[in-house]
Amino acid sequence: ELDSITFNAAIGACAKGGVWGEAWQLLSLMAQCKLRMDAITCCAAISACEAGEQWEKALQLYKVTTQSKLESNMITFSAAVSAVSKGGKWEKALHLFQVMAQSKVERDTISFNAAINACERGGGWERALTLFGVMAHEKVEMDIITFNATISACEKDGEWQNALQLFNLMAQALLELDTITFNAAISACEKGRKWEK
Repeated sequence: ELDSITFNAAIGACAKGGVWGEAWQLLSLMAQCKLRMDAITCCAAISACEAGEQWEKALQLYKVTTQSKLESNMITFSAAVSAVSKGGKWEKALHLFQVMAQSKVERDTISFNAAINACERGGGWERALTLFGVMAHEKVEMDIITFNATISACEKDGEWQNALQLFNLMAQALLELDTITFNAAISACEKGRKWEK
């Protein structure tokens, strides 16, 4: 017998496999079976849309979550922010991140990283640095993704001093520097014509 748990597991598998169309079909089938979506269903479906680069569908599901009075949790918001950001809609992504704070939903490393990635894609280095500072102030753990996205945001706008400062902070935090880190820092220096740094 099909139940919500079965559908949630199947939609979650679709998310991991990056097959948003199948996840969408499962949502339709779930409705036909007169089963209600819960926060887990919506989150898994939003993640599937994110993996399939279907930001409009992800945003539509997020709106269903809020309109249905389903509890929007950290995971739901983070998935929606990330999906919208990957779709190039950084303003919408940052708006969702603000709504998350206004809704008193705890923001974690993943949600901050999604918002910083949105800044990297178009929101500007100042916003990325502001979010980086908020993370430090709120004592949210920063990881390699946090640093790389913030460094990349600075790099894209030629802010080599900030990129190098973050690079040094990353080394001091004993985080393992990777190819993305080095490439972003080198590119920032190149754009700032500071190749000797």
